[in-house]
Amino acid sequence: MAHEQLQEQMTRTTIDTFNEAFNRHDANALAAVLTDDTVFEDTSPARDGRRIEGKVTVVEFWRGWFVRNDDARFDAEEVIVRGNRARWVYHKMWDGQSWHLSGVDIFTVRDGKVAAKLAYVKG
Repeated sequence: MAHEQLQEQMTRTTIDTFNEAFNRHDANALAAVLTDDTVFEDTSPARDGRRIEGKVTVVEFWRGWFVRNDDARFDAEEVIVRGNRARWVYHKMWDGQSWHLSGVDIFTVRDGKVAAKLAYVKG
């Protein structure tokens, strides 16, 4: 297998591992797949979102987010590894009703770990 194919396979495995841990709301498993200098760009607050830097700070953000959104789940609709992109749909209950939001993440994977997750929403 060519070097590029191996790298793409590792990237896909890393993103899948991240998404599985996320949907279990398992902050410790997320920490294991993040680089120490990881960056997360949230979709809020509106207009440009918020940038969170460093594994410890990003994991603490997710811990709190999981508590506030205990029914949330992301479904990857399409994962394009070559561009490190993943289109997703976020599902949760809102005022007793099923609710969803569509978006895209641009991941940067380095040495089998997520170095950046930049989130964008539609609408």
